[in-house]
Amino acid sequence: MSDFDDLLSANREFADHFDLGGFDGVAHAGLAIVTCMDSRIDPLGMIGLKPGDAKIFRNPGARVTAAALEALVLGVHLLRVDRIIVVPHTRCAVASNTEGELRRRVSESAGQDASWQPFHVVDDQAQALAEDVQKVRSHPLVPDTVRVGGFLYDVDTGLLTQKV
Repeated sequence: MSDFDDLLSANREFADHFDLGGFDGVAHAGLAIVTCMDSRIDPLGMIGLKPGDAKIFRNPGARVTAAALEALVLGVHLLRVDRIIVVPHTRCAVASNTEGELRRRVSESAGQDASWQPFHVVDDQAQALAEDVQKVRSHPLVPDTVRVGGFLYDVDTGLLTQKV
């Protein structure tokens, strides 16, 4: 027995109804989403899209990191992305804890010192969102024709609010 038998079983059921074979991999709705890894977020469902419509990049805090920018540049130039949304959310752990608090919590959970592990906390979520949207808008490989917006997702209501 494997630790992943439940996942493999679910995958077989998924594959029985799989209809994306041969898909071209472009963003059919022309959208890229940078959002948090939080499992309360359904990036496609929250805006009425389906698999194949958007490129999705997820990380703690929905930050526009170097890796996110790499994905967005590829999306814009190779995968038909012409709109980008950055979507952090309410009640986010990296926006509601200090780095020290996260290190303490991880240390307790791991049973070992985690004081060396960086956690990129967000002190001011609105400011971080504005900065991240500006990073995308000002990137030399993201043309001015690409529309970029910043939104906050409410994990308790499912609603998006445009902030930038």
